[in-house]
Amino acid sequence: MALYALTITIANVSLPQMQGALSATQDQIALVVTFNIVATAVATPMTGWLTARFGQRRVLLSCVAFFTLATLMCGLSNSLETLVFFRVLQGLCGAPLAPLSQSIVLASYPQTKHGTATSIFGMGVVLGPLIAPTIGGYLSEEYSWRWVFFMIVPIGTASFLGCWAFVAEGARAARIRLDWTGFIALSVAIACFQLMLDRGERNSWLESTEIVLEICLAALCFYIFIVHTFTSEKPFLNPHLFLDRNFVLGMALTLVFGLLNFTPMTLLPGLLQNLRGYPDSVIGLLLGARGVGTLLGFSILFFGNRYDPRIWLISGFALQGFSGWMMAQFDINVTTSDVAWASFIQGLGTGFLWVPLTLVTFNTLPQRLFPEGSSIFHLLRNIGSSVHISISVALVLHSAKINYGHLAEAVTPYAKSWQIPSAAGAWSMGSIQSLAHISGEVQRQGLMIGYVNAFYFYMLTALAALPLIMMVRMKKPSPHLHPPPETKKANLSPAKGVQKR
Repeated sequence: MALYALTITIANVSLPQMQGALSATQDQIALVVTFNIVATAVATPMTGWLTARFGQRRVLLSCVAFFTLATLMCGLSNSLETLVFFRVLQGLCGAPLAPLSQSIVLASYPQTKHGTATSIFGMGVVLGPLIAPTIGGYLSEEYSWRWVFFMIVPIGTASFLGCWAFVAEGARAARIRLDWTGFIALSVAIACFQLMLDRGERNSWLESTEIVLEICLAALCFYIFIVHTFTSEKPFLNPHLFLDRNFVLGMALTLVFGLLNFTPMTLLPGLLQNLRGYPDSVIGLLLGARGVGTLLGFSILFFGNRYDPRIWLISGFALQGFSGWMMAQFDINVTTSDVAWASFIQGLGTGFLWVPLTLVTFNTLPQRLFPEGSSIFHLLRNIGSSVHISISVALVLHSAKINYGHLAEAVTPYAKSWQIPSAAGAWSMGSIQSLAHISGEVQRQGLMIGYVNAFYFYMLTALAALPLIMMVRMKKPSPHLHPPPETKKANLSPAKGVQKR
């Protein structure tokens, strides 16, 4: 699980350096993150079929081996296209790791111990955001961005050896068939939708023929997937899962959790390096504060999982919203302590959410549906992450362009502020070089407003989850019935005149 978590978070800290080394724009370099998450989302529902067809041991060993190889190739890439290709391959190979690991844990313990087992298992989720930014930022600054991928290779090797030594072979179905129609339709729909979000701002949205075609193709494939799911005998995703009230609400909350999960880790590196000039090592430490908060949240949940999980869900999403509000108060002179506290609180909210979200989602679901339910759980979480990152990046760029135009209107020789020396300060319009500096500052301020708008959007997304939590109904555990104590046989002879029976 730590290996999977490292994949999602490792590249974020070096995005600005990758952007410069590969000559990419901010929306193009975001493909390194979003396409990896999309590939993971698309391949995640195949976990159940792969496990039933080949067995959990073979699936884990194969996925870890090819995942490690794809990670090595990411570090050796020399172009943006090559890097994105191997990130997609990395996501495809790493997709079964999380749901299969979670399914094994839930199936290995009775329901009464799911809270404790999930808390311990969640430490693997914590290690990724804690290790990846701090060590990755240091290696990126001292050597290059390639080392954020090279550092995963020995961890992948250790994971392979661990799976080979300890993971037992599970039961396999004799005859299993994958619904290729549903799988291909869902994959194309998600890929086209993600491409539309990633390239929409660059291509002026509906003014571009490419964007219109991607929207139409995504809508058509999603329609085919829905119709096929409810008319096929054995669809790709079992629709009976959605007859469970808690599971449906859990999926909605999981989607919101995914929307919030990695957006700050994608936006903050660009803000801190491009607008404040912080080195990668400092950015890694600031992002590592999120991992510290997540670790604290999991530690608290380890002892507090006996309480109603809805309390922790409300606390977690409220903390996420509060961290979004804190980040929305950033200005162009934001300090390291401001970023560290906002990251810490966001991580604390994440730590509060993982365990109760799992308990609520699977509380009333039959155990035989755990593998399929876990696949959909991680599918929606990953789709939410990629979609929210793309929307947030588009919001930053769109707001930056609009605010650049508004701010530039006030920067003219005829503005009264420029005629007052105390107001104009060191700025002047006496040369082309001075005008270039003014244009750069206006662009910088407009971009900062774009980041602020994205953080407000993040805050509203977190608060939107609170009404859903109120509709969750937890199943009360049935009381354990103890048999009455066996009465001791008295060594008494029957009374005279009483018939023995």
